[in-house]
Amino acid sequence: MKKLFNNEIFSYLFFGVLTTLVYLSVRFALFEFLKQTALHSAVIANMTAIIFAFLVNDTFVFRQNKQGWQARFVKFFLARLGTLALDVILAYLFIDKYPQLIGQFVHHDLAMVNKIESVIAQFLIVVGNYFISKLLIFTNKK
Repeated sequence: MKKLFNNEIFSYLFFGVLTTLVYLSVRFALFEFLKQTALHSAVIANMTAIIFAFLVNDTFVFRQNKQGWQARFVKFFLARLGTLALDVILAYLFIDKYPQLIGQFVHHDLAMVNKIESVIAQFLIVVGNYFISKLLIFTNKK
């Protein structure tokens, strides 16, 4: 098991799945609680996931020195704002503006449209975030 977690890509995918679960749990709960407002729930879920993702990526995936974590967090946060923008744009387009694109496949159930769009967006975001993290942020190994 330890050998698997020593593999950076495996660790990133494992913790990426956990981050996605954090994101989706917060987003789905807030979407229902906030009366189906995709943009607000996407932003709050992203902020929660960004903090969680930084902690696990810095500590377990990229195994960074403790020193300099503040600078890494700022870079990480700024990079994740880019993927937050992607998430918000996709939420706006597929849930608020054109829900019928996905809705036609799920009897125009807006909650299902939100779930499908969220999963698609998270897949794109996880892949993009790996390359951003690997190449630009977590370069200070222990």
